[in-house]
Amino acid sequence: MKRALLSLIVLITLVIIVFFGLGLYSETGAPPGLANGQLAPCPNKPNCVSSESSPSDDHSIAALPITPGMGEEPLLKVKEVIELLGGDVNFSNDQYMASTFTSDLFGFVDDVEFRIDQGSGLLHVRSASRVGYSDLDANRKRVEQIRVLLSTN
Repeated sequence: MKRALLSLIVLITLVIIVFFGLGLYSETGAPPGLANGQLAPCPNKPNCVSSESSPSDDHSIAALPITPGMGEEPLLKVKEVIELLGGDVNFSNDQYMASTFTSDLFGFVDDVEFRIDQGSGLLHVRSASRVGYSDLDANRKRVEQIRVLLSTN
């Protein structure tokens, strides 16, 4: 009985150490940025969504419309929403923004990027976890939350 309990405690401790290690490792990365003028493609993992993925791809999510309510500089409005949700803007220019969100418990870092497509009047978005495989749709939910906040402001 004592041996089984000790084994369980050791196993749980190791799992927690691994998760904290992954959280620390995720802090060392950087957003992928633009590739040939578009947001980088999603890796072959379910923890990424992108409006520049093929509509038939599981990573696909609708782009955000640029509305008159966003003003002359839509990324300024996006910056407000990112900060409201607890994210940090790491880089921004007039066409592209890179931001990060860090989970509270283990410190996992997710990259959320935006690219303005003036021709179509859309704001393309990519949200991806830096480490791990599945995110239980956290990135998709975050983009939809951003969509709602942008449409109501």
